[in-house]
Amino acid sequence: MTTASTSSATSKLVTALGGGTGIDMVALAENLAAAQFAAKTDRLASQSDKLDKEISSASSIKSMLVNLSASLGSRVRTGDLSPQPSLANGSVATPSLSGTARPKGTYSLEVTALAQAQTLASQGYAASTSTVGSGTLTLRFGTVAGTGFTQDTAHAAVPITIAAGATLADVAAAINGANAGVTAYLAQTTSGTQLVLKGQTGAANGFVLDASETVGDPGLANLAWRPTGDATRLKASAGDAAYKIDGLSMTSASNSITDAIPGLNLALKATNTGAPTQISFGDPGTAITGAMQEMVSAFNEVATALRDATDPKSGDLAQDPGARALLRALSQFGSQIIMPNATGTEPKTLAEIGLGTQRDGSFKLDGARLTAALKADPAGAAAMFTNGLYGVFASFDAITRDATTVTNPSSLGGSISKYTKMKTKVGEDQTALSAKQDALRTQLVARFAKLNAGVGQSKSTLSFLQNQIAAWNASKN
Repeated sequence: MTTASTSSATSKLVTALGGGTGIDMVALAENLAAAQFAAKTDRLASQSDKLDKEISSASSIKSMLVNLSASLGSRVRTGDLSPQPSLANGSVATPSLSGTARPKGTYSLEVTALAQAQTLASQGYAASTSTVGSGTLTLRFGTVAGTGFTQDTAHAAVPITIAAGATLADVAAAINGANAGVTAYLAQTTSGTQLVLKGQTGAANGFVLDASETVGDPGLANLAWRPTGDATRLKASAGDAAYKIDGLSMTSASNSITDAIPGLNLALKATNTGAPTQISFGDPGTAITGAMQEMVSAFNEVATALRDATDPKSGDLAQDPGARALLRALSQFGSQIIMPNATGTEPKTLAEIGLGTQRDGSFKLDGARLTAALKADPAGAAAMFTNGLYGVFASFDAITRDATTVTNPSSLGGSISKYTKMKTKVGEDQTALSAKQDALRTQLVARFAKLNAGVGQSKSTLSFLQNQIAAWNASKN
């Protein structure tokens, strides 16, 4: 049992027996200790409550801001707010926007050939475990035309070492391991197990396979191939895609064509020789109008929360620099130039397509102005809702990043960081103060217990003396 608890027990025992002062010394010690630190305790509790409200309010606004930015990003990435390309004959190709430009109007597309890769097969072997000899196989790249081969000197040859005892499966693994742009696999055919090599698409990506055998371990030459050899082993020749846009002939080593026209990618799928199909771009006006309405509503939710939080009389963030900086940034968002490269009738600001800011800081949508902007330049308005360095998402995301960074003490994120550190310090101060209060209470309990015991002893002595005097008086009578 500790000294404090022993003294407490003694004090209570003395009080219970009717001795001492008759006062509950433990309660007195607790009350005196609490009174000693009451002002500091109340002040720290008040600071803690205030910081809790500031952290909660700032974190809530930060969360709203981040979620809105993410929603805008997702909406922009779906692509339905820009003039989406479509193809009258969808089996020929799949069009998509590249983001490098804003294509307009209509275009014709005629695909006369698809890009293809060279495919080469070996003679048939009994099994994948059949040995093939040893030495070096060398892949050389270039153009295969008839029985001729023109090597591309800019494309380095790739030697592949085949060890003694290697099987057909080992050769396939060695070719794949060389990462030379040629893949190999084994096919089980009516001719037996055949090694199949497949290159990349494009006429310049044809290849030949030369063999240098190890003396005394022949067989590797059976895998070698050049166009002057067995023509039946060439299953497909490498070739470029050939297509026409608006009647202009073009080629591509790949069926995936970037910026076939500025801003438009094409993934070719089939030929339509002699039957050109039309590429056109849809009107995104309805989608943009809906997106603007949703955006104004979402902006107002954030603006309302900010306005309440920064209210000079009742706001938890009335004096917070980060919240006020965000409030200013949002109020200026409509007039901010978010398309610096816009020209002619292309809008530069959201205000030009109907976003307005009211005196109380809330947002409104001018439907008539939006309609006029979409009519004047639908592609220019749609360009604001695309991925890239500029536009609605990029600009709002920049505001969000500035507001939520923790390294800037004047940002909302910096305020949250500051308040969190202050809350931690207050908690530490509360813990230290509680420890001091407990220490004082323990000291007072021990001191009062000793005092109580002394009073009890004095009362006992007084009672004894009174009894003795009474006895003496009685004996005299």
